[in-house]
Amino acid sequence: MGSLLIFIAIVAVVVFWAIGIYNGLVTARNGYKNAFAQIDVQLQRRFDLIPNLVEVAKKYMAHERETLEAVIAARSAAQSGLAAAKASPGDPEAMAQLAAAQGQLNAGLGRLLAVAEAYPDLKANQNMMQLTEELTSTENKVAFARQAFNDMVMAYNNRREVFPNSVFAGMFGFQPATLLEIPAEQQAQVRAAPKVEF
Repeated sequence: MGSLLIFIAIVAVVVFWAIGIYNGLVTARNGYKNAFAQIDVQLQRRFDLIPNLVEVAKKYMAHERETLEAVIAARSAAQSGLAAAKASPGDPEAMAQLAAAQGQLNAGLGRLLAVAEAYPDLKANQNMMQLTEELTSTENKVAFARQAFNDMVMAYNNRREVFPNSVFAGMFGFQPATLLEIPAEQQAQVRAAPKVEF
């Protein structure tokens, strides 16, 4: 009878230990998904600012139609990339698509702002100054949200890869998550993008 109680106690400890590992993995996965939701919020804000920025610029840059259309097209592609990433945050293909689309949008905005430098009236426009300030603020928030997401992904991946968690992660289908990184060729564009100050 005593050995049966000891056996039951050992089984209970093992079961609670396994439950703790599983719950830790779920918590870490939910953490990086929540961090991605913060990226989503900031990118949506960015997407909402872009049409206003283009509308203000249209009045002054009528013959720069190609640049304005490129920004709008890049915004649409970036929104599609975000929708794919929202459906599966951490998925390597979705993160690559989002990073590429955001890189194209960054390049388009950079071109728009570089062209806008040639228009003194546009630079002095109060709406343009306010929109570019909001865009700069949003870009900073996107960067912070991306860093928080990447930190949560790394914590999740570390948790799922350490032993014995790796055994449970494999058994219960906890897939590795992918960081949201800007491709190397686009990092140079982002770093070299003109300042958004007017």
